[in-house]
Amino acid sequence: MPYFFGIGLHVFIAIFFAIHAMRNNQGIYWLFILFAFPLLGSVVYFFAIYLPGLRHTRGARVATQAITQFVDPNRALREARAAFERSPTVQHRMRLGEALLAAGNPREALEHFQAAANGPFANDPALLIGLARSQFALGNYTAADTTLANLFSINPHARNQGEPALLYARTLAALNAPGARAAFEHSLTCATDVAARCLFADWLAAQPEDADRRRAGALYAEIVQDAKHWPRHAREHNREWLQRAQAALAAGAART
Repeated sequence: MPYFFGIGLHVFIAIFFAIHAMRNNQGIYWLFILFAFPLLGSVVYFFAIYLPGLRHTRGARVATQAITQFVDPNRALREARAAFERSPTVQHRMRLGEALLAAGNPREALEHFQAAANGPFANDPALLIGLARSQFALGNYTAADTTLANLFSINPHARNQGEPALLYARTLAALNAPGARAAFEHSLTCATDVAARCLFADWLAAQPEDADRRRAGALYAEIVQDAKHWPRHAREHNREWLQRAQAALAAGAART
Protein backbone atom coordinates (compact mmCIF):
# COMPACT_ATOMS: atom_id res chain seq x y z
CA MET A 1 0.00 0.00 0.00
CA PRO A 2 2.75 2.59 0.79
CA TYR A 3 4.33 1.80 -2.58
CA PHE A 4 1.13 2.57 -4.51
CA PHE A 5 0.48 5.66 -2.38
CA GLY A 6 3.99 6.91 -3.22
CA ILE A 7 3.36 6.43 -6.94
CA GLY A 8 0.08 8.31 -6.67
CA LEU A 9 1.66 11.20 -4.78
CA HIS A 10 4.37 11.58 -7.40
CA VAL A 11 1.73 11.71 -10.11
CA PHE A 12 -0.31 14.31 -8.26
CA ILE A 13 2.80 16.47 -7.85
CA ALA A 14 3.58 16.06 -11.55
CA ILE A 15 0.02 17.10 -12.44
CA PHE A 16 0.34 20.19 -10.25
CA PHE A 17 3.55 21.22 -12.00
CA ALA A 18 2.05 20.39 -15.41
CA ILE A 19 -0.83 22.78 -14.73
CA HIS A 20 1.67 25.41 -13.62
CA ALA A 21 3.67 24.85 -16.81
CA MET A 22 0.61 25.32 -19.03
CA ARG A 23 -0.58 28.43 -17.20
CA ASN A 24 2.86 30.01 -17.43
CA ASN A 25 3.51 29.11 -21.09
CA GLN A 26 6.40 26.78 -20.40
CA GLY A 27 7.55 24.52 -23.22
CA ILE A 28 5.43 21.49 -24.11
CA TYR A 29 8.48 19.32 -23.47
CA TRP A 30 7.97 19.89 -19.75
CA LEU A 31 4.75 17.90 -19.91
CA PHE A 32 6.65 14.97 -21.39
CA ILE A 33 9.36 15.21 -18.73
CA LEU A 34 6.83 15.47 -15.90
CA PHE A 35 4.73 12.51 -16.94
CA ALA A 36 7.51 10.31 -18.32
CA PHE A 37 9.57 10.77 -15.15
CA PRO A 38 7.08 11.90 -12.46
CA LEU A 39 9.49 12.02 -9.52
CA LEU A 40 12.69 13.20 -11.22
CA GLY A 41 10.79 15.48 -13.59
CA SER A 42 8.97 17.17 -10.71
CA VAL A 43 12.22 17.73 -8.82
CA VAL A 44 13.87 19.26 -11.90
CA TYR A 45 10.83 21.46 -12.64
CA PHE A 46 10.67 22.66 -9.04
CA PHE A 47 14.27 23.90 -9.02
CA ALA A 48 14.44 25.04 -12.65
CA ILE A 49 11.07 26.81 -13.05
CA TYR A 50 8.81 26.85 -10.01
CA LEU A 51 11.18 28.05 -7.27
CA PRO A 52 12.79 30.93 -9.27
CA GLY A 53 9.33 32.18 -10.21
CA LEU A 54 8.09 31.91 -6.64
CA ARG A 55 10.83 34.24 -5.45
CA HIS A 56 9.25 37.10 -7.40
CA THR A 57 5.78 36.82 -5.87
CA ARG A 58 4.61 39.26 -3.21
CA GLY A 59 4.09 36.48 -0.70
CA ALA A 60 7.63 35.26 -1.21
CA ARG A 61 9.00 38.76 -0.77
CA VAL A 62 7.05 39.19 2.46
CA ALA A 63 8.29 35.84 3.72
CA THR A 64 11.87 36.69 2.77
CA GLN A 65 11.66 40.01 4.59
CA ALA A 66 10.22 38.31 7.66
CA ILE A 67 12.97 35.70 7.68
CA THR A 68 15.64 38.35 7.20
CA GLN A 69 14.18 40.41 10.03
CA PHE A 70 14.16 37.36 12.30
CA VAL A 71 17.68 36.17 11.43
CA ASP A 72 19.31 39.61 11.23
CA PRO A 73 16.95 42.23 12.67
CA ASN A 74 19.56 45.01 12.56
CA ARG A 75 20.60 44.50 8.96
CA ALA A 76 18.60 47.41 7.48
CA LEU A 77 19.89 49.80 10.13
CA ARG A 78 23.47 48.56 9.76
CA GLU A 79 23.38 48.96 5.98
CA ALA A 80 21.77 52.41 6.20
CA ARG A 81 24.38 53.60 8.70
CA ALA A 82 27.21 52.24 6.58
CA ALA A 83 25.83 53.95 3.47
CA PHE A 84 25.57 57.27 5.33
CA GLU A 85 29.09 56.97 6.70
CA ARG A 86 30.44 56.30 3.20
CA SER A 87 28.45 59.12 1.63
CA PRO A 88 26.60 61.49 3.99
CA THR A 89 24.06 62.71 1.44
CA VAL A 90 20.56 63.86 2.32
CA GLN A 91 19.09 60.71 0.76
CA HIS A 92 21.34 58.49 2.88
CA ARG A 93 20.56 60.55 5.97
CA MET A 94 16.82 60.10 5.35
CA ARG A 95 17.29 56.38 4.77
CA LEU A 96 19.15 56.15 8.08
CA GLY A 97 16.37 58.09 9.80
CA GLU A 98 13.77 55.66 8.49
CA ALA A 99 15.86 52.69 9.61
CA LEU A 100 16.27 54.20 13.07
CA LEU A 101 12.52 54.71 13.36
CA ALA A 102 11.91 51.12 12.33
CA ALA A 103 14.45 49.98 14.92
CA GLY A 104 12.69 51.91 17.68
CA ASN A 105 15.18 54.77 18.01
CA PRO A 106 13.14 57.89 17.23
CA ARG A 107 15.46 60.24 19.13
CA GLU A 108 18.44 59.64 16.84
CA ALA A 109 16.09 59.50 13.86
CA LEU A 110 14.81 62.96 14.78
CA GLU A 111 18.37 64.31 14.80
CA HIS A 112 18.91 63.12 11.23
CA PHE A 113 15.58 64.38 9.94
CA GLN A 114 16.15 67.77 11.58
CA ALA A 115 19.61 68.00 10.04
CA ALA A 116 18.18 67.13 6.62
CA ALA A 117 15.42 69.73 7.07
CA ASN A 118 18.03 72.50 7.37
CA GLY A 119 19.12 72.15 3.76
CA PRO A 120 17.69 72.41 0.26
CA PHE A 121 15.45 69.38 0.85
CA ALA A 122 13.57 71.08 3.69
CA ASN A 123 10.27 70.85 1.80
CA ASP A 124 10.68 67.24 0.68
CA PRO A 125 7.44 65.38 1.60
CA ALA A 126 9.25 62.18 2.61
CA LEU A 127 11.54 64.16 4.89
CA LEU A 128 8.63 66.00 6.52
CA ILE A 129 6.64 62.82 7.16
CA GLY A 130 9.74 61.21 8.67
CA LEU A 131 10.28 64.27 10.86
CA ALA A 132 6.65 64.22 12.00
CA ARG A 133 6.79 60.50 12.75
CA SER A 134 9.89 61.01 14.89
CA GLN A 135 8.30 63.90 16.76
CA PHE A 136 5.12 61.91 17.36
CA ALA A 137 7.06 58.87 18.59
CA LEU A 138 8.84 61.08 21.13
CA GLY A 139 5.56 62.54 22.36
CA ASN A 140 6.22 65.98 20.90
CA TYR A 141 2.73 66.25 19.44
CA THR A 142 2.71 70.01 19.01
CA ALA A 143 5.85 69.84 16.88
CA ALA A 144 4.38 66.95 14.88
CA ASP A 145 1.22 69.00 14.26
CA THR A 146 3.32 71.93 13.03
CA THR A 147 5.37 69.69 10.74
CA LEU A 148 2.26 68.08 9.27
CA ALA A 149 0.66 71.48 8.72
CA ASN A 150 3.81 72.46 6.82
CA LEU A 151 3.64 69.26 4.79
CA PHE A 152 0.00 69.83 3.84
CA SER A 153 0.63 73.43 2.86
CA ILE A 154 3.51 72.42 0.60
CA ASN A 155 1.87 69.27 -0.74
CA PRO A 156 -1.93 69.35 -0.35
CA HIS A 157 -2.17 65.90 -1.94
CA ALA A 158 -0.53 64.46 1.18
CA ARG A 159 -3.79 65.04 3.07
CA ASN A 160 -5.28 62.22 1.03
CA GLN A 161 -2.42 59.77 1.52
CA GLY A 162 -2.82 57.00 4.06
CA GLU A 163 0.21 57.48 6.30
CA PRO A 164 0.16 61.29 6.75
CA ALA A 165 -3.65 61.34 7.06
CA LEU A 166 -3.58 58.77 9.85
CA LEU A 167 -0.62 60.39 11.59
CA TYR A 168 -2.45 63.71 11.53
CA ALA A 169 -5.53 62.13 13.12
CA ARG A 170 -3.43 60.48 15.82
CA THR A 171 -1.63 63.76 16.49
CA LEU A 172 -4.88 65.67 16.93
CA ALA A 173 -6.17 62.89 19.18
CA ALA A 174 -3.04 63.09 21.33
CA LEU A 175 -3.53 66.86 21.60
CA ASN A 176 -7.23 66.40 22.42
CA ALA A 177 -7.94 68.72 19.52
CA PRO A 178 -11.55 69.10 18.36
CA GLY A 179 -10.73 68.04 14.80
CA ALA A 180 -9.59 64.53 15.77
CA ARG A 181 -12.87 62.81 14.90
CA ALA A 182 -13.08 64.36 11.44
CA ALA A 183 -9.40 63.58 10.83
CA PHE A 184 -9.94 59.91 11.73
CA GLU A 185 -13.00 59.73 9.49
CA HIS A 186 -10.94 61.17 6.66
CA SER A 187 -8.09 58.75 7.31
CA LEU A 188 -10.51 55.86 6.75
CA THR A 189 -11.11 57.06 3.20
CA CYS A 190 -7.35 57.15 2.51
CA ALA A 191 -6.33 53.93 4.25
CA THR A 192 -4.52 51.15 2.45
CA ASP A 193 -4.67 48.77 5.42
CA VAL A 194 -6.75 48.39 8.58
CA ALA A 195 -4.52 50.49 10.85
CA ALA A 196 -6.80 53.51 10.48
CA ARG A 197 -9.89 51.50 11.40
CA CYS A 198 -8.26 49.95 14.44
CA LEU A 199 -6.76 53.19 15.75
CA PHE A 200 -10.01 55.07 15.18
CA ALA A 201 -11.80 52.31 17.08
CA ASP A 202 -9.28 52.67 19.91
CA TRP A 203 -10.01 56.39 20.08
CA LEU A 204 -13.77 55.87 19.95
CA ALA A 205 -13.61 53.25 22.69
CA ALA A 206 -12.03 55.84 25.00
CA GLN A 207 -14.82 58.39 24.45
CA PRO A 208 -17.57 58.87 27.04
CA GLU A 209 -20.55 58.45 24.69
CA ASP A 210 -22.15 55.01 24.37
CA ALA A 211 -22.65 55.60 20.65
CA ASP A 212 -18.90 56.01 20.17
CA ARG A 213 -18.15 52.81 22.07
CA ARG A 214 -20.71 50.94 19.97
CA ARG A 215 -19.10 52.30 16.82
CA ALA A 216 -15.73 51.14 18.13
CA GLY A 217 -17.10 47.63 18.65
CA ALA A 218 -18.51 47.63 15.13
CA LEU A 219 -15.15 48.65 13.66
CA TYR A 220 -13.32 45.96 15.61
CA ALA A 221 -15.88 43.39 14.44
CA GLU A 222 -15.45 44.53 10.82
CA ILE A 223 -11.72 43.95 11.03
CA VAL A 224 -12.15 40.44 12.44
CA GLN A 225 -14.82 39.58 9.88
CA ASP A 226 -12.84 40.97 6.94
CA ALA A 227 -9.74 39.08 8.07
CA LYS A 228 -11.48 35.82 7.19
CA HIS A 229 -11.20 36.78 3.53
CA TRP A 230 -7.72 38.29 3.49
CA PRO A 231 -4.98 36.64 1.42
CA ARG A 232 -1.96 35.49 3.36
CA HIS A 233 0.17 38.59 2.70
CA ALA A 234 -2.64 40.90 3.86
CA ARG A 235 -3.11 38.87 7.02
CA GLU A 236 0.61 39.08 7.75
CA HIS A 237 0.72 42.81 7.03
CA ASN A 238 -2.25 43.54 9.31
CA ARG A 239 -1.39 41.02 12.03
CA GLU A 240 -0.95 43.65 14.77
CA TRP A 241 -4.26 45.36 14.04
CA LEU A 242 -6.17 42.08 13.83
CA GLN A 243 -4.79 40.97 17.18
CA ARG A 244 -5.71 44.31 18.74
CA ALA A 245 -9.24 44.10 17.36
CA GLN A 246 -9.65 40.54 18.63
CA ALA A 247 -8.36 41.51 22.07
CA ALA A 248 -10.68 44.52 22.23
CA LEU A 249 -13.70 42.40 21.30
CA ALA A 250 -12.73 39.76 23.86
CA ALA A 251 -12.34 42.43 26.54
CA GLY A 252 -15.73 43.89 25.65
CA ALA A 253 -17.36 40.49 25.84
CA ALA A 254 -15.76 39.86 29.24
CA ARG A 255 -17.24 43.12 30.58
CA THR A 256 -20.78 42.28 29.48
